[in-house]
Amino acid sequence: MTQPVSPPRDSADKVPSAPPPPAWRTLVFRADVRTLSLLGVLAALVVIGGITKPDEFLDTRNLQLVLTQASVIGVVTVGMTFVITSGGIDLSVGAIVALASVWATTVATQEYGFGGILFTAVLVGVGCGLVNGLLIAYGGMVPFIATLAMLASARGLALQITDGRTQIVTIDSVLDLGERDAYVLGIPPLVLVFAFVTIVGWLVLNRTTFGRRTVAVGGNPEAARLAGIDVRRQRLYLYLLSGLCCGIAAFLLIILSGSGQNTNGNLYELDAIAAAIIGGTLLTGGRGTIVGSVLGVLIFTTITNIFALNNLQSDVQQIAKGAIIVAAVLVQRRTASTT
Repeated sequence: MTQPVSPPRDSADKVPSAPPPPAWRTLVFRADVRTLSLLGVLAALVVIGGITKPDEFLDTRNLQLVLTQASVIGVVTVGMTFVITSGGIDLSVGAIVALASVWATTVATQEYGFGGILFTAVLVGVGCGLVNGLLIAYGGMVPFIATLAMLASARGLALQITDGRTQIVTIDSVLDLGERDAYVLGIPPLVLVFAFVTIVGWLVLNRTTFGRRTVAVGGNPEAARLAGIDVRRQRLYLYLLSGLCCGIAAFLLIILSGSGQNTNGNLYELDAIAAAIIGGTLLTGGRGTIVGSVLGVLIFTTITNIFALNNLQSDVQQIAKGAIIVAAVLVQRRTASTT
């Protein structure tokens, strides 16, 4: 006996699909796990500082100092993040900061006042970035070699300009920016500049064609070229951007120290690269995060401050930084292998 064949179900008889998840749940799942982890590390450091030296570390002046110190290297790190995202590297940022700071604080430059110092610092930074960009993008030099040569040259020129002496700034309008009277709602002007550079950097990297081209060049230069991107010009612009950030950082350092020295910016290149790495920017290029880099800067600056308050030796501090860098790279490799 044949079984009766049931008629096909009409589309109206189908089981309705599940409703979309709430908006808040979508936002939670989209949260960057790495950023949350970095925030957790930073919070843990704040707790450690508050436990070990509660009166000193949690003091408003000390917190302002931490943010101010983070501002200088933080601006450099924003430019470094763009360069590393494109698959490059810039070992000359510290030397460029030194050269820009001493060139902007010569007696001849200070005769032009506030504007002369700012203009010179930015111009020297952009000029050095232009040389790096031309050598790498159009000269075919490896970024490591080109920027290493700039490191040596800029340091030597900075030493020649100062003759090993500290150049004191005498322009009151520059020095006043480092005083507490210049704070805006308790926030130092240097921190405001750092925040502005960070916001602009984030917008450029994540919301503009320039940022998408940077990621594309870092991910696959040949594919980017076939897609119509001028890879050489893009790399030139990126090193110009890095030089611009170094010039701004040099001016901030002049405000902070009230002087220009050939030793300024010492090891800034290592700190900037390390902050970008632990923030989530891939050394191989193709991925970069401004927020992560800024959190990396704050973590390193907080570690330095805690070590200083507890009178711990600098060599232990360097070991701790090295361990953090190694851990960050291992996490990057593990993440890359699982994706």
